[in-house]
Amino acid sequence: MSSLSNPEIQDKVQDQPQDQTTDLQSQETSEATAELGDSLEDGIVFPPGDLYSDEPPMETEFHLRQMILLLQCLEAWWRGRQDFYACGNMTIYYSPRQLKSEHFRGPDFFVVLGTDRKPRKSWVVWEEGGQYPNLIIEILSDSTANTDRGLKKQIYQNIFRTPEYFWFDPSTQEFKGFQLLAGVYQDLQPDSRGWLWSQQLELYLGVYESKLRFFTPDGELILNPEEAALQEIQRAEQEKQRAEQEKQRAEQEKQRAEQAEQQAARLAAKLRELGIDPSQV
Repeated sequence: MSSLSNPEIQDKVQDQPQDQTTDLQSQETSEATAELGDSLEDGIVFPPGDLYSDEPPMETEFHLRQMILLLQCLEAWWRGRQDFYACGNMTIYYSPRQLKSEHFRGPDFFVVLGTDRKPRKSWVVWEEGGQYPNLIIEILSDSTANTDRGLKKQIYQNIFRTPEYFWFDPSTQEFKGFQLLAGVYQDLQPDSRGWLWSQQLELYLGVYESKLRFFTPDGELILNPEEAALQEIQRAEQEKQRAEQEKQRAEQEKQRAEQAEQQAARLAAKLRELGIDPSQV
């Protein structure tokens, strides 16, 4: 889970008691919203759009691999589409004032629909027609879980207005999802498998072998390129084995036919020795 770009806000949230934390989160969210609105009204000139992402490294190797896995699987599943952008651990710039410490939030994984599928240095809202992510996934860690469940959730709900927000804790396997309804996040209800349905992606999300994965509407696991290649190798090996078995069966049938023919020839010869015409038998 990427940390907040504003360390002061993060420290406040983690150090405050629960009731004070909630008040602080509401205050920070309100201030961010008001600042953005005031900036637009005041005619503040937006900074250039070619801004580099300014995110710290992922907390652990697992966090990194989980983010890459989600990205690889979705891009492989949508390999024929050019109308989306998916990335991870990338800064989303949404404040018109280009200050490193102001209101920059870097989701661990996010998807934007209805945009060009092209490389970007970062996601700059004012350069993307005001578009925010349609879906965000945060990978929880001990140091950021409270922020992911609190302040970030409020920001994604009240400022980004991201339709779907999920989080996953690789240590405890905690997995939750929310859908924005009437401006407020409501819990998504898991099915009998513990999976959650994403209307935005039209895919299921669920935990498989301790990792968060995508599943098709029919319940098939969406593979990453390495898994797909391994599956093709296994399928080719199975086809080779089936062909070999078929060849062996054909050879056995040929041998049985030859043996039957030889036996018939011996029987005919024996009948002739006895003065019997085999064709009359």
